[in-house]
Amino acid sequence: METKINPYISFVLPAYNEELAVGHSIRQVREVMQKLPLLRYEIIVVDDNSTDKTGEIATKENVTVIRRTVNGGSGASRKTGIRVAQGELIAMFDVDGSYDISRLPEMISFFPEYDQVNGARTKEMGTMKILRTPAKWFLRKFASYLAKTKIPDLNTGFKIFKRDIMLRYMWVIPDGFSCVTTMTLAFLCNGYRVKYVSTEYYNRIGKSKFHPIKDTLKYFSTIIRLVLFFAPMRVFGQLSFIFFIVGSFLSIQHKILLNYVKTSDVIILMLAIQLFALGLLAELIVATKRS
Repeated sequence: METKINPYISFVLPAYNEELAVGHSIRQVREVMQKLPLLRYEIIVVDDNSTDKTGEIATKENVTVIRRTVNGGSGASRKTGIRVAQGELIAMFDVDGSYDISRLPEMISFFPEYDQVNGARTKEMGTMKILRTPAKWFLRKFASYLAKTKIPDLNTGFKIFKRDIMLRYMWVIPDGFSCVTTMTLAFLCNGYRVKYVSTEYYNRIGKSKFHPIKDTLKYFSTIIRLVLFFAPMRVFGQLSFIFFIVGSFLSIQHKILLNYVKTSDVIILMLAIQLFALGLLAELIVATKRS
């Protein structure tokens, strides 16, 4: 598939104790990019203070290797790579052999029309599927509701995006696994064009660093935090509406049955008004910051 522009692409590959997969991942990129001879690219491996031979193996592959002196997490590594990258586009994926890198040409072809293109996994191959699958489904539906758009894969680590746009939101990207969720929602909540391409997902090489309960809770808090940052009325407005309906219903019911309105009914209605006012104030702050 022909690309519509000839951008310079920086592959940012975060790696922590991935000695079994890092060399294979680098060679995969080179093999795919041979099919796109008009495109210039660089490969940056960010070694997140690995305790194995990840950094040594990457160095032997003749790519740029950044060795972090402290293990900061997947998000910290990705941010480090984005800052030093030279490309107009940043491409990244987990260095564990789980993503179908052959989809890169198709994903690249959607630029410059789109601002971010994500590989949407067609199946769940992670550890503890019985917990991860329902948790991811709920988080995806919740995020889609708040972002007002369908999100096929909320936390995919396989993505390409315009570097100049992502740099505007580096301040909100966390250091942990929820970084990829943040990268997606930061674009969606600010009106940028995001595309999804279906991709296969394979069993990873080596041991997963994902902690199902702790990291899932972080994902949930990340979604709430981002929507509050970028579209606060979607949270405050919904809560205000719920409290207003409940307060109104109770007030009418008590007036009919008891011939008076309880203090608790008034408190609920006041809370609805306060939440709405907070939402308006937060929207004003967000609008001021954007301008």
